[in-house]
Amino acid sequence: MEQRDRTAIATFFASEPMVSGRVTTLSEGEAHHARVRRISIGDRLRLVDGAGGIGYGNVVKLAKAHAMVEVDLLDRVDPLPVIHLMVPIADRDRMLLVGEKATELAAFSWRPIMWRRSRDVTPRGEGMSFQTKLRARMVGALTQSGGAWLPVVYPDAPPDRAVAACPAGTRWLLDKAGEPLPSLPITAPITLAIGPEGGLEASERSELLGAGFVPVALAPLTLRFDTAAIASLGIVRAALSAAAERSRV
Repeated sequence: MEQRDRTAIATFFASEPMVSGRVTTLSEGEAHHARVRRISIGDRLRLVDGAGGIGYGNVVKLAKAHAMVEVDLLDRVDPLPVIHLMVPIADRDRMLLVGEKATELAAFSWRPIMWRRSRDVTPRGEGMSFQTKLRARMVGALTQSGGAWLPVVYPDAPPDRAVAACPAGTRWLLDKAGEPLPSLPITAPITLAIGPEGGLEASERSELLGAGFVPVALAPLTLRFDTAAIASLGIVRAALSAAAERSRV
């Protein structure tokens, strides 16, 4: 693929398949974004589809309801080392923030869990309407960050179902009584489980430990779920990147 400076070419989200030599139609939201960015006919754009596909092309039409880009170059990138995120159903706005940062830090999946103490929160980030807002926030984060993969968003689930669906690999539970996270050896894929505000019930914690989750700590303090999720994801992503770099030397 030809080398291009992402700072010089605006990135937009393509919700339909991209085919080299054909026109891809962007959504009304992306067309609005193009007008805000003062994009004009003939301008060159970078397109991402959220599933590893990257395209380049020129704008051939810009209308209120859509924009059209003639794609002439396609490429595909593999995802970064896999990190799965198990998040509590919690305050709606704070979940949206975590979803945005999870996209920027290239989380592979997002699995929301209805812990017992999640039910005490209002307004909660749950249901299909919330997932629509979450996806929009993730798309914005993806195009801003220059990434190519959106997190896979799973439906809301109770703890037992979420644990049963947890993929194989390293499993860590964020817990202030655990081993310091930065000191542990790290190998992908990794699942990070974050409990709700107020903490896990004893039975919930036991269920996670019984499923092979190892308690890890960021600090000897009680962190809010959004702080724990974003900080742990950032630390793990940096550690995996460093490990990959060392393996290439």
